[in-house]
Amino acid sequence: MKCDSVLKVIPLYFYGELSPVEEDQLEQHLHECASCSREMERQRGLAAMLERRQAEVPSGLLEECRADLIAAIQGGAGVPDRASTSPWRLFLNALSHSLGGWARYQRPAGALALLAIGFFAARVSNNRQPALDAGVASPPSDQSFATIRSIQPSPSGGVQIAFDETSRRIVSGPMDDQRIRQLLLAATREDNPAVRVESMDLLKGRSGSGDVRDALLNAVAHDPNPGVRLKAVEGLKPLAAEPDVRKVLAQVLLADDNSAVRMQVVDLLVEHRDDAIVGVLQDLMQKENNSYVRLKSEKALKEMNASLGTF
Repeated sequence: MKCDSVLKVIPLYFYGELSPVEEDQLEQHLHECASCSREMERQRGLAAMLERRQAEVPSGLLEECRADLIAAIQGGAGVPDRASTSPWRLFLNALSHSLGGWARYQRPAGALALLAIGFFAARVSNNRQPALDAGVASPPSDQSFATIRSIQPSPSGGVQIAFDETSRRIVSGPMDDQRIRQLLLAATREDNPAVRVESMDLLKGRSGSGDVRDALLNAVAHDPNPGVRLKAVEGLKPLAAEPDVRKVLAQVLLADDNSAVRMQVVDLLVEHRDDAIVGVLQDLMQKENNSYVRLKSEKALKEMNASLGTF
């Protein structure tokens, strides 16, 4: 497994959602990769913080969910109706309505419902908001984002709307705050390139930290946005003499499709000249079509009394 794939599945591994084969592959990678091992430890720390925020789950919730699930799978009437309509009851009612008369799908649907119990219980155990009154809908707040999942008429003549709501939180603190740093490192992997640029700009002054260093190297080598890669190159300037950093920069110089990035990398590499950089610059001269990059490379080779090409 490669580092990019491992970073995506670490949360699934941590909660036991991978197959045995995938777990073995990931564990083997963790033994060999210090960067991914640190990411696993960060995941453990995040889980520990989430556990400290757990709310107390009603004692009868699990028994009620199991009874309702068995009733849905077997086609029975379920447990007697309670005073209020719970989210679980709404889910089962919708499932029964959708699958009514389709007996051959009841067992697969039951298995799907069993999987839903895990997500439902996790949502309840980690949600501190009070339950909504029966029949009363609370609209999303200004700091929340809602995705509508279904709309159905209700028996009372109103309407039932099911939606997923994501709340926005704002945290602030100094750059040395562990929470702030973890969020900035997570931002380097966000889909939004503007977020990645801002996170790189803030992290580039802390390249001495191992996790920040790894994030900079990963960004300069793999981020699809040239603005992010340029910020990462700036952050790597204090580390330009380190062999492993120079190895990554040499690969970037020969593979990056952005001339501004290549020019910045040439400047970094020639600040700490060694025999290896001669061959890299000679290889670059054979394929480089940008005149400014060629001039920089040619000047560096002449200063090192090296030929412009390989023979």
